Amino acid sequence: MKKYIPYFLGGLLSAAIIVMLVTGKNKSRRQLDERITLRKQDKIPYGTWVAYKELSDLFPNAAIYNNRNAPGYWDSLSMYDDGQALIIITGKFNADENEMKKLISFIEKGNDVFVSARTISYSAGDLMDCRVNMDDISSYYGNSERDSLSVYLSAPPYEKNFNYAYPGKSLDASFSIYDELTTEVLGQDAQGRPNFIRLRAGKGNIFIHLAPMAFTNYFLLYKNNIGYYEKALSVINPAVTKIVWDEYYLNKKLLDEPNGKKKNWFTVLMNEKNGNGDHSFRAAFWLAILLLLLYVLQEMRRKQRPIPVIKKPSNDSMDFVKTIGRLYYDKGDHKNLCRKMSSYFLEYVRNKYKLLTGELDEEFIKNLQYKSGAGEQELRDIVNFIKYSEDAPVLSDKQLADFHRQLESFYKKE
Repeated sequence: MKKYIPYFLGGLLSAAIIVMLVTGKNKSRRQLDERITLRKQDKIPYGTWVAYKELSDLFPNAAIYNNRNAPGYWDSLSMYDDGQALIIITGKFNADENEMKKLISFIEKGNDVFVSARTISYSAGDLMDCRVNMDDISSYYGNSERDSLSVYLSAPPYEKNFNYAYPGKSLDASFSIYDELTTEVLGQDAQGRPNFIRLRAGKGNIFIHLAPMAFTNYFLLYKNNIGYYEKALSVINPAVTKIVWDEYYLNKKLLDEPNGKKKNWFTVLMNEKNGNGDHSFRAAFWLAILLLLLYVLQEMRRKQRPIPVIKKPSNDSMDFVKTIGRLYYDKGDHKNLCRKMSSYFLEYVRNKYKLLTGELDEEFIKNLQYKSGAGEQELRDIVNFIKYSEDAPVLSDKQLADFHRQLESFYKKE
């Protein structure tokens, strides 16, 4: 009889779900998904799928890439080339001082960075000499009564003043302090306060925009608001050859739903009511949990047979490597052993960091330092010893031990 209990519980749970769906069908209705994600793959009202797809039309000669890495560690942008653009749409642009310095260095080479965020970090505001007006911070968490957004584009640089609005969430801000000598105002909010500025650095520009909801699907598809997106991004150099959509700064905590509650399939089912206003699924779920608990408690009375001890399988490959290593060491053939350690190190560098190891010169050391994060002197000692071991007639025990410690120190940094 006991073996049929799990099937009985499963059937009971399935029947409860079917009854809940049938009885609650007449009251179900489609509701607006108010989650704010700002993610390019989301087609919900407050995702940015439309904005991302429009990039190929706005910049037909540019390649489009995605990025989730910190500044300086990009896999699709170069810190040394020009003609590139980085677009960041997020809730909070929380770049620290080190990241801001790398972004500024990237801009100075002749690149553009476009940031649209509700807030910016203190480090970002300090380096750009501006401050954001945060009087209405409660609106970011869904507690504001403002349910519409109105934004303006200024002339110049545009041919005339433009106004765009929609009846969705606002979640915008404005600049309270900025340097009028170095800052160009490109747009304002509904109260005429600047919310879109340009700052120049070297040969490039950084644009700070404080109304990220203006790039959501809802805003862009409302009436003719797509024109705002086209005009706002027209300030980016039209000759760029590479556009990168950044998701590194997308902060989930600041994009939660009102009151911090997130909807998922389980919470929806638990809160669903039938035609009589009862939570039928919730009752069925807890009943099933209770029956399952009773079943587990009932089965716990059975005595379990002793579990035999199984020895951990030995690592034959590791034993073989240790044996071969001891063999080379006992023979005193330190030079041969160093040659094999060097070959393994260079093979590791080629596979891990995609670097050529034919010439162990200064360029190789700089590139390996940049990609691995190891110290320059540490890498220089390793390379110098590899070159030395190739011509040395013999190597001492101490030289072998020091070389081994250097390699182990490098591998442990990974």
